[in-house]
Amino acid sequence: MTGTPGTDELLPVLDAAVAALKSPLHEDDRAQGWTDELRREVQEEISIHRSVLRRHGLSMARHLRPRLDEWMEHEGVGPGRLRNLVADVQRSLAEARTAAAGTPTTLGVRPRPPARE
Repeated sequence: MTGTPGTDELLPVLDAAVAALKSPLHEDDRAQGWTDELRREVQEEISIHRSVLRRHGLSMARHLRPRLDEWMEHEGVGPGRLRNLVADVQRSLAEARTAAAGTPTTLGVRPRPPARE
């Protein structure tokens, strides 16, 4: 897979998180503060980011500003396997955003006409 430097591992991280969040919660997950509703909402949020990146390219990471870590704090979710996956997603998206910020984009930019002499 080729993409923005430093993002070749981004989509597999998102895929793994979405797959784990689609599965029913374990007893440990519930004890850490996860509910079925929260699991579905977080899975949907990550799926949307994944779709944007697949459709429009990894350079779109520069526009994604997920606040999954704050969301987990607000919901009172404790440490565990799902929170670790969500943290991996947050970290991977932040790294991809940093890498994409250094990559010029041509979206919405018209090329300059040739100079006249």
